[in-house]
Amino acid sequence: MKLFWLFLLVPIIEIGLFIQVGGLIGLWPTLAIVVLTAIVGTALMRSQGAQAWLEIQRSFGEMRDPTRPLAHGVMILIAGMLLLTPGFFTDTLGMLLLVPGVRDRLMRQIAGRVKVTGFQMNSATMGRNPYRAADDEGVIDGDYTVTPEDRRDPVDLPPELDDPSRGPGRSGWTRH
Repeated sequence: MKLFWLFLLVPIIEIGLFIQVGGLIGLWPTLAIVVLTAIVGTALMRSQGAQAWLEIQRSFGEMRDPTRPLAHGVMILIAGMLLLTPGFFTDTLGMLLLVPGVRDRLMRQIAGRVKVTGFQMNSATMGRNPYRAADDEGVIDGDYTVTPEDRRDPVDLPPELDDPSRGPGRSGWTRH
């Protein structure tokens, strides 16, 4: 029911503001202000959105809680949608959401109403390289081939790899 009132009241507020501002400064300046706020707001949204994206990536890379940068990113996205909606009321709300202090305060108010009932992480892959198999104990299986160009290299092969009498498997390497 709240959403119904929101969809009903926002256009009424916007129409009222258009009439008031248009009566004070005229039609064309009113339209110019709406277009200008959309352009400026979009530019601000892009720069702050890029910063938020970098902060999200940084928090994942450092295994930190990504809640704050994700919430800021969502609020910046909402600010962009509000700024692209023509009108003074939505532009004001969108510009307010682009202020980091306003976003922090809003996030604290929302967080005070949220109750987390459960949380689960998959600890099987935490703290280890996800590209390594679980049973490989630091052993890397591989093959190599010595070409004539490799033999001209001033760094020679270690003796255990250069000795064909040792045969395959003794040093952990196979010669092809």
